[in-house]
Amino acid sequence: MYQKSLIVLVLLALLMWSCKEEPEPINPEPFQTYIPPVELREFGFNLNDYVVKRDTIRSGDSFGTILQRNNMNYPKIYQIAESAKDSYDIRKLQIGKPYTMLFSKDSLQTPQCFIYQENNIDYVVIHFADSIVTYKEKKPVTIVTKEASGIINNSLSVTMDSQGLPQALIGEMADIYAWSINFWKLQKGDKFKIIYKQRYIEDSIYAGLEGIDAAYFQHKDEDFYAFKFQTDTLSKGGDFFDEEAKSLKRAFLQAPVNFGRISSRYNLNRRIAYYGYALRPHKGTDFAAAIGTPILATANGTVTESTRRGGNGKYVKIKHNETYSTQYLHMRNQAVKKGQYVKQGDVIGYVGMTGNTSGPHVCYRFWKNGKQVDPFKEKLPSVESVPDHLIDKYNEFISPLRDRLKSIPYEYQNETTIEQGYSITKN
Repeated sequence: MYQKSLIVLVLLALLMWSCKEEPEPINPEPFQTYIPPVELREFGFNLNDYVVKRDTIRSGDSFGTILQRNNMNYPKIYQIAESAKDSYDIRKLQIGKPYTMLFSKDSLQTPQCFIYQENNIDYVVIHFADSIVTYKEKKPVTIVTKEASGIINNSLSVTMDSQGLPQALIGEMADIYAWSINFWKLQKGDKFKIIYKQRYIEDSIYAGLEGIDAAYFQHKDEDFYAFKFQTDTLSKGGDFFDEEAKSLKRAFLQAPVNFGRISSRYNLNRRIAYYGYALRPHKGTDFAAAIGTPILATANGTVTESTRRGGNGKYVKIKHNETYSTQYLHMRNQAVKKGQYVKQGDVIGYVGMTGNTSGPHVCYRFWKNGKQVDPFKEKLPSVESVPDHLIDKYNEFISPLRDRLKSIPYEYQNETTIEQGYSITKN
């Protein structure tokens, strides 16, 4: 009897447990992470706060027509233009230049701001959401220091261009050594190293060459160092000097054209087969270059002749001082007039084929004390070097630059191209 009662009690307990509702599982609220929108800033504005439209200035566009096209009435446009004119001349908008307009982020999309980009760095803001404000600004620019090196197998321009170096860097190298190295007589195996700076907008967009800090060129086994140093604190930039603090500049450039070749040298004993090998002295140096190549004044001076005469064709003659004069023959056309003062490096004309010539070139003639001479055999005067009181400062300044130049390797890619070596640091 006792056993039966015990079994009944167990069964009842099991029945009651099985009928009891199972508790609902607890499902916690899912964890939600708030990710704020990425702030897209440009021109000093958070572009996420606006409707942004970008375009370029087209033919026939003006500040007024652009705003009218974007649903702004003429009285408001006139008010903005009158307010802006004291800060910026809105008539200077140039075809092809980009602009950005910011609109309110609502159903009306009311114009709020006009931003005109003069170039990659400089821009003008005309803000008219509430009050009208006009101002000029610059995009943040990062200066990056780079290194490059190369071994000449053809020409300086070909070697540097094959490495993808900026054209401006090629031109500046030619300018630095224009007084000391004849780039028309480079030899295979000549070498160069450069420390230079480039500008980048917002760390990524290339914005041009900032300049060369130091350079090294080995020509005919002779070393040519160049260090940029500022001797006058009141002036901008600086000049280039060698290891001994002597200026790389000379009173005369080595040549009247950038990049070309000497096709005929100064030769008083020249004989020409066409004339039966008769003696016909050549008292100039011919630089072959493409028609239209700019011809440069090799030194400061006054134009004494700018005319056309006989076999000389169109030419310019410059008197530099009581000792020296130069002449530039066979021009396509002149760019200066008689009596005009020109500075070293100024464009005075363009390569052509006027007069007696079988191909495009400029015949460069050089007078010393009224006699035509070979400029490449003359010891031409140099300009001032680093002042004595700055010599110690100069030597201290160039020491790390010289060491860095020496440490730049020459990296061979193949027989005719050298890879560029980079060592990038941010200033």
